[in-house]
Amino acid sequence: MKKTWRVLAALTLLSASSMLMAADLADDMDILADNYKIVLKTDSADTFKQSLQNMRAAVLNAQQATPPKLENKAPDSAEMQDFRHGMTTLIGQIDQSLALANEGKLEEARKVAQDFKQTRDTNHKKFR
Repeated sequence: MKKTWRVLAALTLLSASSMLMAADLADDMDILADNYKIVLKTDSADTFKQSLQNMRAAVLNAQQATPPKLENKAPDSAEMQDFRHGMTTLIGQIDQSLALANEGKLEEARKVAQDFKQTRDTNHKKFR
């Protein structure tokens, strides 16, 4: 049974990652927002973890994009580096929450996930 779930999760991640490759920054942000709502409300550990994985994939994809506000900036500019740093911060928070969820500490994982909002708000002020 565990093998079946692992295979299913792997296939889901592969299909999600291929869909995300085609997504633009706005799509990635929509994926983040939709999955964040699920993370905050679900009581299912599996749904919680899957939503975090979806968020992580969207952040990784978004990290390669350029926000409209920075379109005229060089890829190695301080502003673009700051944008990528914000994404890296969010990835770290997602990984921390996912690790707690994998340990069965869903409520602690949800508390960490609540910090995503502060990261989002800080970065939206700068780059949106």
